[in-house]
Amino acid sequence: MDQTMVMTGSYLYHGILRYTLMSTTTIKIQTDTKLQIDQFRENKNESYDDVIRKLIYIVRNINKNPQLSKETIKAIEAARERIKQGHFVTEEEARRRLGL
Repeated sequence: MDQTMVMTGSYLYHGILRYTLMSTTTIKIQTDTKLQIDQFRENKNESYDDVIRKLIYIVRNINKNPQLSKETIKAIEAARERIKQGHFVTEEEARRRLGL
């Protein structure tokens, strides 16, 4: 197998494996902005990049279909509340129920 590396756009092909090269940047934000972003984190392991991408996704959907997006946001908030109250099924339980 040819082990040469070929750079194409943002992808690096090495043999048959494809790796995505991720560049990062640093941005400055106000302390209260960071605190507000923190409120959207679903768990402590969720990265700020994940939170910002989620917010961008929500904003784009609101612009495309405002009513559907409002309903979706309400459903997400209700689901988060159920999870906080402990009303959820673990992956292990779901697999057991589905016979997997």
